[in-house]
Amino acid sequence: MNTNRSVLLEGVVVEEHLHLSVTEICQACSITHTHIEEWVAEGVLQPQGSNQSDWRFTGHALRRAKIASRLVRDLEVNTPGVALALDLLEEIETLRKQLNQP
Repeated sequence: MNTNRSVLLEGVVVEEHLHLSVTEICQACSITHTHIEEWVAEGVLQPQGSNQSDWRFTGHALRRAKIASRLVRDLEVNTPGVALALDLLEEIETLRKQLNQP
């Protein structure tokens, strides 16, 4: 018995639609507000909003914060090291995408 079915998958890019507060980022990554403040000062995270109480973070920032928290927790990397590591990881990802393009 052969049944042909078409399945349509639809996806949403979460990173573009998320807007998380400092507290939500801290809870998601199990980190303190101090980490967020340091990472923003170092350029690891770039919040939307001018005052800290107004800061909102995208899904991309959440992804970076999760990686940063693992670097700090597991490898004891300092804040400048976190910034460098994240920039290098993103550069590697960009280069891999370029290699895979026809």
